[in-house]
Amino acid sequence: MSVLSEDELVTALEKALPEITEDHAANMVAWNPSEWVPWDKGRNFAFLGGEDYDPSEQSLSDTSAAGLLALLLTKDNLPSFHRILAKHFPPFSDWRQLVGAWTAEDNRHSIVLRDYLVVTRATDPVDAENRRRIHVVAGWRQSPEAVAGLGPMDALAMLAVHENQCAHFAAELIKTVDDEELVQILEKVRADDAAQATWFADFLAAGTVADQETTVLAVDRALEAIEHIGSDVADFEAQMELLADFETAASDAAIARTLADALKIESLQSLSDEAQAARDRILERASAS
Repeated sequence: MSVLSEDELVTALEKALPEITEDHAANMVAWNPSEWVPWDKGRNFAFLGGEDYDPSEQSLSDTSAAGLLALLLTKDNLPSFHRILAKHFPPFSDWRQLVGAWTAEDNRHSIVLRDYLVVTRATDPVDAENRRRIHVVAGWRQSPEAVAGLGPMDALAMLAVHENQCAHFAAELIKTVDDEELVQILEKVRADDAAQATWFADFLAAGTVADQETTVLAVDRALEAIEHIGSDVADFEAQMELLADFETAASDAAIARTLADALKIESLQSLSDEAQAARDRILERASAS
């Protein structure tokens, strides 16, 4: 039973960086956000001689509109997620293969979702922009208290959970959408998030080799701290009621099962009492119906 310092753990994980990143690159499909936006549906707003958005133009159901906005605002908050990851894995080192590449990939999502929203006037673009500024300023875990005690494995575990959530959320949103162009965009986002979830899980699996104690505890904490998408958006209670079925105890359990399987957590041996208790909680969550 070996517990590494944070620096030792990052160094140990770095040995797996080239292979894991190569596998991820082979599984990712390159795509350009600009190619998926129906530009021919766009027109100028009043400032350029057109007409400003009118609520009668909303082309999505209230549920779809709420889901699109929740996912977009989550993707808009990429700088916060980037900072959490870069805090432990310096992007000016070889870790650019993870931190930089993931950030560039994920940034496509907010670009294409916002362009679609503005061009089609699917929902209020001014409201979306006002919410973006408020949400990004507030950030995600952007206070000393929120990041106290978070180590490098915590960052990887939280993002493994987050990407699994985003993939599931996009799949649920697709079920509510009739517009085939938006469905295609959401499929792109969902596929990216699923591949990124696997990417982070692969680093967690490498963590079980380097330091299984720290890894199991980090995964337990990340699962305990799941926050459903949109729940951290200010003044979003009415929209969250519409999204109540998007993420549930069952979807949380599915994420726990995915990570438990990726880490082969049942086969880990020689855990401390604390890590054994964490492993038991992970398995209990994974078996929940």
